[in-house]
Amino acid sequence: MRRQTQAVAARLEDELGEERFSFIDTCQADREELPRPDLPLTVGLDGGYVHSSAQRSRRDGWFEVIAGKVVPAQGPASCFGYVQTYDTKPKRRLFEVLKTHSMAANQQVTFLTDGGEDIRDIPCYLNAQAEHLLDWFHITMRITVMTNMAKSLHPPPLDPDVGLTSEVATKLINEVRDDLARLKWFLWHGNVVRALQTVDDLIIDLETLHPDDGPGKLLTAVREFDSYLRANAERIPNYGERRRAGEAISTAFTESAVNQVISKPIDRTTRRHAELVPVTVGQ
Repeated sequence: MRRQTQAVAARLEDELGEERFSFIDTCQADREELPRPDLPLTVGLDGGYVHSSAQRSRRDGWFEVIAGKVVPAQGPASCFGYVQTYDTKPKRRLFEVLKTHSMAANQQVTFLTDGGEDIRDIPCYLNAQAEHLLDWFHITMRITVMTNMAKSLHPPPLDPDVGLTSEVATKLINEVRDDLARLKWFLWHGNVVRALQTVDDLIIDLETLHPDDGPGKLLTAVREFDSYLRANAERIPNYGERRRAGEAISTAFTESAVNQVISKPIDRTTRRHAELVPVTVGQ
């Protein structure tokens, strides 16, 4: 059964078209002449790690599989997946899945990703009407981790050379905790400018505190979050407005695709087999 499945998948893989930088082949004037499109498509992309059959220890033999789910306004959804370090046609693969849903050149498509470097640019140039958004779950998950780290902060030992008193240190710690709450509020409302200003304030306060133990780890996390926000600033919408309008703000609906594509078909398998099997998962 596995050999037959892999043979069919290999044939489908050979029929897949060539990879392209852009799949937009119409101009704005042509798109305006098209009939009214269907309702928007929502696409979620997420990743997970699985064991390779060549694993020799607990540390090696892992590889990442990117899984996605295309959800139309009406009709059944489709799942797809690929091995991030192996696949040479990720954009083509996603475009072909969108074509199965009769995506029109003037149809709106919403892409939701975690903002990682390995997945951030895949939806680019697939549809002229597309919007690329950062998944709210991954934002709030990072803030929650930093908030929990801030709860364990305590005033550092007094250092006469620094001149940081216990009262000042306690005030800075309280400001850090308050800023993390404000940061989440700003991002929920899509206020990226104020969010970045708040991150700058956090970095200054944490640099003022003694960098040992908790503050040092938290400072590293805040700096990483600052780079994460700046790399995805243009993909952060007003999540509150989208939520009230009933629009997607999270890739939670993709979790079923991750389980379907990763957990069941390719558990304990090779990269090549993992690359082929998800192609057959379809609708």
